[in-house]
Amino acid sequence: MAAGDQGLVFNIQRYSVHDGPGIRTIIFLQGCPLHCPWCSNPESQGAVKPLTWVKNGQTETITKWLTVAEVMAEIEKDEVFYRNSGGGVTLSGGECLMQADFSANILKASQALGISTAIETTGALPLTAIQKVLPYTDYVLFDLKIMALQRSKQIIGDNTAWVKASFEAALAADDTTVIPRIPLIPGFTTPWDNLQQIADYVTSLGIREVHILPFHQYGSQKYDYLKWPYTLKDTPLLTAAEVSHIHDFFAAREIKAVVSGLE
Repeated sequence: MAAGDQGLVFNIQRYSVHDGPGIRTIIFLQGCPLHCPWCSNPESQGAVKPLTWVKNGQTETITKWLTVAEVMAEIEKDEVFYRNSGGGVTLSGGECLMQADFSANILKASQALGISTAIETTGALPLTAIQKVLPYTDYVLFDLKIMALQRSKQIIGDNTAWVKASFEAALAADDTTVIPRIPLIPGFTTPWDNLQQIADYVTSLGIREVHILPFHQYGSQKYDYLKWPYTLKDTPLLTAAEVSHIHDFFAAREIKAVVSGLE
């Protein structure tokens, strides 16, 4: 089997309305180079390899090797919904760029059928990874987290130089819409100096709109299944007033902040 013909998937979610325009099918790909303490899909972290966890006393294998054809068969089931809603397929994770060849093949096959394509990414890999998928990607939902290099490396294992290179490559890609997203994690991404660095960065690139995603506790139970500590269990959710304050912070800098995730 040729490289990129098969990939490791840990979930396929249909009828999603939060991961790109319209009704979408989300393909969650295994593997992520980061270790964000707030991760809602901790099962995806680390190398691209099969994984089990213990749920309700039973050991479950939560990953599955699938071919491009098998993934496309799932995507095509809801083609009528994509066409009626302007939706399509979104590759997520984990970090879908960890399986860049596989991702590119799925996106290419989807576009060949007229299905809208999107990826969710942090761009935290060498530039060649995102370059493989951009020719077949209509939307890039790009997360900007911690901008200071040393703090980012220490907390989440990120390389901000790679992030910026990937982000700017996405912006330069033809026929691709980039949606910058900022997960609002108390004490991690919400300090004002970090938000200011993000505002300065996107403004320098001519960007006037970002999406802000307030912290949630979705996925926290997965840490129990994995027998991993979840260090943010006592972290309170942001209040509507706190989110509004952050919204106004960007507005004061002439950046529209679209709030997602409070419904």
